Amino acid sequence: MACFFRRKIAAKLGRVLQQSEDVFIPALSAVPVFRKQQSPDFKLSINTLRSSGVLPSSGDTQEQSEELANRIKQDSVVEDISAGNGVIHFKVNRKLLVEKMLEPFGKEDDHTFGLNSELFKTLKKGTTLVEYSSPNIAKKFHAGHLRSTIIGNFIANLKQSLGYNVIRMNYLGDWGMQFGLLGAGFGTFGCQEKLKQNPLQHLFEVYVQVNKEAAHNEDMMQAARDFFRQLEQHESEAVSLWQQFREITVDEYQRVYKRLNVHFDIYSGESFHQHGAQEVVQQLQSRGLLKTSETGAGVVDTSTDGDMSSVCAVQRADGTTLYITRDLAAAIDRKEKYNFDEMIYVTDKGQANHFNQLFHVLRALGHSWADRCEHVPFGLVRGMSTRSGEVVFLEDVLNEARNRMLHNMSQSKTTKEMDDPEDTAEKVGISALIVQDFKGPLHSDYKFDWDRMLQAQGDTGVFLQYTHARLCSLIRRNEGVGGFIFDPSLLLEPTSIIVLQHLLRYDEVLYQSSQDLQPKHLVNFLLKLCHLVASAHRELPVKGSSQEVAQARLRLFSGAGSVLAGGMRILGITPVDKM
Repeated sequence: MACFFRRKIAAKLGRVLQQSEDVFIPALSAVPVFRKQQSPDFKLSINTLRSSGVLPSSGDTQEQSEELANRIKQDSVVEDISAGNGVIHFKVNRKLLVEKMLEPFGKEDDHTFGLNSELFKTLKKGTTLVEYSSPNIAKKFHAGHLRSTIIGNFIANLKQSLGYNVIRMNYLGDWGMQFGLLGAGFGTFGCQEKLKQNPLQHLFEVYVQVNKEAAHNEDMMQAARDFFRQLEQHESEAVSLWQQFREITVDEYQRVYKRLNVHFDIYSGESFHQHGAQEVVQQLQSRGLLKTSETGAGVVDTSTDGDMSSVCAVQRADGTTLYITRDLAAAIDRKEKYNFDEMIYVTDKGQANHFNQLFHVLRALGHSWADRCEHVPFGLVRGMSTRSGEVVFLEDVLNEARNRMLHNMSQSKTTKEMDDPEDTAEKVGISALIVQDFKGPLHSDYKFDWDRMLQAQGDTGVFLQYTHARLCSLIRRNEGVGGFIFDPSLLLEPTSIIVLQHLLRYDEVLYQSSQDLQPKHLVNFLLKLCHLVASAHRELPVKGSSQEVAQARLRLFSGAGSVLAGGMRILGITPVDKM
């Protein structure tokens, strides 16, 4: 594993510079590999040592690199040391590299490869609450909620795999004026029979109709306000209808989540925090933070100069609460209930100001833990449509991905016979959606492209799945050939070495992802691994090789497949073993 080599190099540096070897671990990193180009294994950043005070901050970095490189001696682990521009490169013994990197894959815990790295010792592991997906009740699952769902799932998976205690929360939009509109609209346009037949579709139709009506009919708007007030005052008829809408919607959502391989520990919602929202208003009032605007609304000054140039509305003029008031109550309640060490909200970047205000008001109320709350914003998906035209519902997108993939698989000459082609097409289609979404920075908008997304040979989720299935097939065909013992000296070809050099970076990639919560690092690492494995598969045949060579090569392919599968699961992708 990378830790073994990192630690050995750090020990050498510690002896030369009379420092603890722990000082050098952050300055050492595996060198990114390039196909058909030999490279060293690790590099030491001189600037990192200068900024940490290990080396003088003045002087020429090139001279410092050369002077330090000359003082470090080669040994049985490190066989070459060279100075570059502000870095020192280390090449480790090739046989030892093969032995140490493939050692974990002969054991039962090979799925933990890279996860027990010393790099993660510096992380403050505790309880992380991740709030994601959070669709609105009584509306079909909109395709726009896909990003929040899969990004939040990735963050929760990553944190959990690194040893955090993770609470996965779905905070449903199950309160507010939309229910006033829906409740009033259902009385006019609703039908219990249609509600039983196609619940969410009917609620969606009612919502569209009532919105059109309320736009030019003040009586309907007043009826909506009255219904919402009845809800806030817990009048039984209004609450009963609301509960019916909520249960119908959660059942429908859970079906979609199951398809996406997403689960939640807690289904919460705005409705849980009506009473707490009123308490927040009272606390703001007692602290002298609540002001009254010209329209009679309750506001909090969030300006830096205290001049009311920026305010956060927390109460309507009629005394009812707002979305942010319930968010404030929810945050306070979660801290009391779960005592989280950090809380992460995953929503679109359009809500950045909402969360700035939320954290500002929490700090104003004396909650210093608001500094450990974070908003992970994401951009918009443009051009998401199906063959039938513009789409708004996620299930349409999932069905389309499955059907297109099923068609592509039926046309491919390499497709294997499988027990459930639809299930495989579903998993591969969803992995294609996830990888297309995760390849770039989360905050960027991107253009949805069906054809590019479903290519088997491009940098796609299909390529990840195809590579994994191919490795599984190779291992199945050679069952009984592999074993616990293999000869590392039989894997010294450049093609083998480059795969292992790439695996050296795995723990660093996971660490980088844990710092900025961006899945692109892991996606791009896995895509590159697949390209390197494809080359190795061509150049290192198992069939026709001697038993010893076959055993060694199978260990290499088994190790690569294990890392690929583990990384895919962190991304939220279910690996397939046939396609």
